[in-house]
This record gives sequence, structure tokens and C-alpha cells, in this order.
Amino acid sequence: MISLPPSLKVVEKKGNRAVFEIEGLYPGYGVTVGNSLRRVLLSSLEGAAITQVKIGGASHEFSTIPGVLEDILQLTMNLKKVRCKMFGDEPQKLELSVKGEQEVKAGDFKVPTQLEIMNKDAHIATLTSKNASLEMDILVERGVGYAAAERRKKEKLEIGTMELDAIFTPMKRVAFRMENMRVGDRTDFDRLFLDVETDGTITPEDALTQAADILVGHFSRVKEAFVQKEAPPRKRAAQKEEKGGEDASKIPVESLKLSKRTITVLLDNNIKTSGGISRKSEANLLELEGMGEKGIAEIKKALKKLGLEIQ
Repeated sequence: MISLPPSLKVVEKKGNRAVFEIEGLYPGYGVTVGNSLRRVLLSSLEGAAITQVKIGGASHEFSTIPGVLEDILQLTMNLKKVRCKMFGDEPQKLELSVKGEQEVKAGDFKVPTQLEIMNKDAHIATLTSKNASLEMDILVERGVGYAAAERRKKEKLEIGTMELDAIFTPMKRVAFRMENMRVGDRTDFDRLFLDVETDGTITPEDALTQAADILVGHFSRVKEAFVQKEAPPRKRAAQKEEKGGEDASKIPVESLKLSKRTITVLLDNNIKTSGGISRKSEANLLELEGMGEKGIAEIKKALKKLGLEIQ
């Protein structure tokens, strides 16, 4: 049987970039795992982006505005580079109204409380005279990956409103590399390094967790389709127990009988469910800041009641 690798670890972290290492992968699985995670990270994570803009004095993307160095096409290109973090699901509106000779940046937008601009220094426009002015009404929406303007079906837009191609993905860069390593007598096992950089709206750790969840969800559907249809009657009880185990793995840590301190440590490290705890080893948990032997004992006791245990 093909052995599973030990837990993933972070070998480098700087700002919005992190390098993850997975060692002990069966020969050939480095490419399988690395390429799958890379594709999902780049294409399937949810984010926020500017989708519509109405610019005062401009009726289409080939217009120009007196006193503004950039034409409308350049302005829309600059708007696509603005990275936003939304704290809700409803579309949010931004406003801009500036006058006089100056450089306009993303930080000059009037922003609602449900939204945060991550790159406030991003260049938007250059006003070249003291009489110049620039006004914009902008819509920010949630979405997945990349969505071209012509593929997004909308109601009839207000005159002067332009639809923009939306770059929803929160990922800036994802790459992976492999090297051989020794496992027992064999020297052809894979060690995978996954290099993940985000735009700051999400951490690399959260991005990788979401990508793994998406893949696991798809593979689970494949497995369940055949298990449910082909399992003989004598295995139904075992399947029922297994299903119960899956439910037990989804219990929020706040619902477990743990001390407030232990719950805080787990949540601060993005461990949100009983299943998330059970995927960690005792050594991994002890590495968490604020976690001690007492907390480990609490966790073991709580998981045991659910039929789970740490690795």
C-alpha cells in the first residue's frame, strides 16, 4: 500500500509569501500533488475585484478627460490592479472625487466599512493641472478566478458605466519544485516544495487549506459514488459508522470541551474543527505558541469521545 506523507511544514515565510514542504511522497506523487494544488490555487479560490466603473465625463473606454494624463483605457487597467478584501458577500461601492494637480492612488477612494483596499499606494491617475478633476463610481464584487466582462451577464447598465474584466483570484504566484529523498532503502521518493504568494487578502496558509478542501471535496464525490452503489449489505453498518466519523470530524473547536486558552490557540493557528486537530501530530500541536501539555491532554480527551485521535 502506498504510504501517506508526514504533515506539511512551512520552511519559509515572508509577508504574503510562504514556502511549504511535503516530504516522503511516493515516487511520482510530487508532480501529482504539486500540479493539482497549483492549478486549484490559481483558478478556483474566491476573491474580490472591481467589476464596474463610471467615470465622470467619459462615455466609453476610448474617451479622454481634460487634465488627466491617462486615457480611460489606461485608467481601467490601473483599476484592475487594485486588490480589495471584502468582509461580506454583498457588492460594495467605492467613490472617488479629487481636484487639483496630484497623483491619485487607491488610498484616495472613499471605502465602506465592509471593504478594505490592500494596496493603497497603487497608482490610479495623474492630474496635470490645478483645474483638473476626476470622479469615479466603482462596484466591487466577489467571484472566483478570472471573469471576462463579456461573459458576465448583467442587467442593462447605466449610461456611462463600463464593465471590466475581473481578476478575482487572490493569488499572485504559485510554483513548485521537487527533489529526491531517501525513505528506507529507496532514494527515489519525492520531496515537494510549494511556493505560494498571495495579494494580501488571504494568507498563504489559508489559500493552501482552501485548495486542499476543494480537491478533497471532488475526490470524495468520486469515492462516495461507488461506495454507496456497490457496497454489499454486510458493509452498511460499517459505512454508517464511517459517515458518523466524518460528521464528528466537522465539529467546531468552540463546541469541544476545551479550555478557552486552548480554543484560542487553535483558532489563532487556523485549526477550526475536530478533524483539523486530528490531522496534526502531538509534536505539531506543541509547536503552537501557547500550547502546553495540559492543552494536549484536553485535546486527546475531547477527541477520544468523538472516536478521533491526533496523529
